[in-house]
Amino acid sequence: MATPHNLLLLIDGYNIIGNWTSLKKTRDRHGLEQARRELVESLVNYIAHSGYQAQVVFDSQYRKTPSSLEKYSPNLSIYFTAWAQTADTYIEKVCASFFHQTSPAPPRLIVATSDRDQRLTVVGYGAEWMSAQHLANEINLSTHQVRRKQRPRKRSQGRFLFNCLDAKSQARLARWQQGTN
Repeated sequence: MATPHNLLLLIDGYNIIGNWTSLKKTRDRHGLEQARRELVESLVNYIAHSGYQAQVVFDSQYRKTPSSLEKYSPNLSIYFTAWAQTADTYIEKVCASFFHQTSPAPPRLIVATSDRDQRLTVVGYGAEWMSAQHLANEINLSTHQVRRKQRPRKRSQGRFLFNCLDAKSQARLARWQQGTN
């Protein structure tokens, strides 16, 4: 079985933005830059918690610029395609070349997109597919698990219900036990 260390999660950035309600609202109100920032912020903790390598891919959005790669953390990078290259073509190239790598454990590649044609293509190359909604659910679950682990635990003061009551209720219960109100 593949470990997180030989797993690459490729994320079709604008497809995810277009499929998550919260990111669509941000995009429509504040623009693509803010929506990209929110997507990356939501991914940072998820990627750190999962241990995956992840790359978010964005089209160059009609800017005549070369491709660029930005590292946000040791496991998360953002790739902007070059002029005239789409995120889809970049993802397809990665899928085509990924399985030619030689390593002791077989690599695992997951592509997160809700583009049906892209799904068929990446699965055809042997990659796994994850819908935008599934990625959102995974991130929410991871966030919930991290918060639950960080939540301070209440110290049990014994196995009796009496010990769980506040001081006023304990006093009232003691009076009842003594037959006084």
